[in-house]
Amino acid sequence: MRRRKAREIALRMLYQMETNADDPEGALERYCTTFPHHKDVIEYSKSLLSGISRGKERIDRYIASASEHWKISRITYIDKNILRIGVYEMLFAPDIPLKVAIDEAIELSKKYGGAGSREFINGVLDRIAQDHYKKENPKKP
Repeated sequence: MRRRKAREIALRMLYQMETNADDPEGALERYCTTFPHHKDVIEYSKSLLSGISRGKERIDRYIASASEHWKISRITYIDKNILRIGVYEMLFAPDIPLKVAIDEAIELSKKYGGAGSREFINGVLDRIAQDHYKKENPKKP
């Protein structure tokens, strides 16, 4: 449950970055002064934000290549950032199993996404898993 909460917080900070051109880690610090959370939650949120910020261009290329008929600029901020969290965990978090990364992104889409978000996010992440992930990381379960 702590990692799920960390993902939710990271999603909020990534959304803040998209809508206000805010620094996600600075936004996280401000958020935590108002809404304190367990240290593990904050640390994993920071890890997600840092990793996504560092790998954003590469992550977005994966998303763009897997989203048929959708330019990344047309994807809603929420869906795009749920996808970024999912792709980051799939490709750059070796302690997160592939199925967990996809399932957690789907859970975020159910809670925060709009109509059709769940199916869209599942389809994009599944395609990334099939087209890219298994070629680059054949040993990850």
